[in-house]
Amino acid sequence: MLVHSVKGRWAAWALFAALFLPLFAVPLLVVLAASFSTNWSGAFPSGPTTGHYASAVRGESLQALTTSLVTAVTAGVLALVVGTWAALAAASLGRRGRRTLDALFMLPVAVPSVVVGLAVLVAFSQPPFLLNGTRWIVILAHTVLVTAFAYQSVSAAVLRLDPMYEQAAAGLGARPARVLLRVKLPLLLPSLNAAAGLCFALSMGELSATMMLYPPDWLPLPVLIFTATDRGSLFSGSAIAVVLMATTLLVLLAASRIRTRASYR
Repeated sequence: MLVHSVKGRWAAWALFAALFLPLFAVPLLVVLAASFSTNWSGAFPSGPTTGHYASAVRGESLQALTTSLVTAVTAGVLALVVGTWAALAAASLGRRGRRTLDALFMLPVAVPSVVVGLAVLVAFSQPPFLLNGTRWIVILAHTVLVTAFAYQSVSAAVLRLDPMYEQAAAGLGARPARVLLRVKLPLLLPSLNAAAGLCFALSMGELSATMMLYPPDWLPLPVLIFTATDRGSLFSGSAIAVVLMATTLLVLLAASRIRTRASYR
């Protein structure tokens, strides 16, 4: 924090608390409190219970959590592969080619995700690429939505790489493929882990495009939360939301530990 006086630091912390608590912390704390409640008492939930979590970790909720995990992991891996390949390719192009790739990969982020969902639905509802009604159309939509973040993260890291490492390996007789696998990718590992965690988190919480595409046998957890709250089951929906948040945070913490270890290699 670039504040050197004691009063200035206290003022900065007070401003941070005044902005952070109402905008970020309080809504999440209300969801957490509602997940342990059975009714509302004025403006606050009341009636402590843990029964909502009993149903949030079994049956349909557990299946939806598994669906979300499979979708997020698959979409994250595909996005990381495509985004990394595109970032490495963009680094070898000129400024105009790099700008073209930047615009191409950022296009799905520049439009609402529901538009991306509609585009995927229209494009893959007819032969020969008939994916409508299958799990793959959901995974494809998530991949399209999160690839931009993988591309931007890896692209920024590629531009920061010192070309001397690659030149030294090539000077010692290493082939381009060996330079990529043994020099470039290990140096990019922290950024790859960060991009993978970001793609996973974004896919776990994606709702708008998913609502347009999911088949009955592939129900992700955000859709289940929406349908539960839409039916008026606010407290059970809050418990499922807490499970979603906890699962996402655990995976991100694991990815952070891997990234920290990779940065010290």
